[in-house]
Amino acid sequence: MPEVKYKRVLLKLSGEAFAGKKDFGIDTPTLFSISQQVKHALGMGISIAMVVGGGNIWRGAKAQGDGIDRVTADYAGMLATVINALALQDVLEREGVTTRTQTAIDITKVAEPYIRRRAIRHLEKGRVVIFAAGTGNPYMTTDTAAALRAIEIGAEVLLMAKNNVDGVYDADPLKYPNARKFGRLTHLEALNLRLQVMDATALSLCLENKLPIIVFDLQASGGIEKAILGETIGTLVSSEG
Repeated sequence: MPEVKYKRVLLKLSGEAFAGKKDFGIDTPTLFSISQQVKHALGMGISIAMVVGGGNIWRGAKAQGDGIDRVTADYAGMLATVINALALQDVLEREGVTTRTQTAIDITKVAEPYIRRRAIRHLEKGRVVIFAAGTGNPYMTTDTAAALRAIEIGAEVLLMAKNNVDGVYDADPLKYPNARKFGRLTHLEALNLRLQVMDATALSLCLENKLPIIVFDLQASGGIEKAILGETIGTLVSSEG
């Protein structure tokens, strides 16, 4: 068994990752692919927690632009992340991975409430923990939730899985073919250059707590495994750069 670099990780999955190549909804084959990667990573003896987005079902910014109250739109987005979390939990358990979903808003019929010590205990028992509903607060993105939960559970790295984007660029590579990819960055450089790693609040949390971030393409073969082993993949954002 190869030696892993990170023994406890938090994997952030955007809502778009759930849609796969579709424009909307949940692509089940994509979930099975993600689950198989997670199962393989667990077999390497590490702990994995996950934070999920909801953009494949509900886009709060668009809803706000259409005239829906921002707070209402954000709460609806939290519910979208719960839908994704339940779908992912089901597929993971079909793959034989014991999973617990915890939500930042109380929906006790379908998931546990988020309790930090309970989440850590689940991880110690080899279970995957999926964190849904963001931070439970409007105006906060699921990126911020990912940074916050990673710090709370003592994760050694935050894995930002992107859909068809293999790292951090100085412009959107899907729109600008000549966009330049960064191999390594410091948190401060990412903030100062206003790069689209994650929102500024989340990035500041990682900076203050010296939490490294690896941004990589979820569709890359063995991407999660390579990140855990410390192999070169995507873009590394860290204190050292």
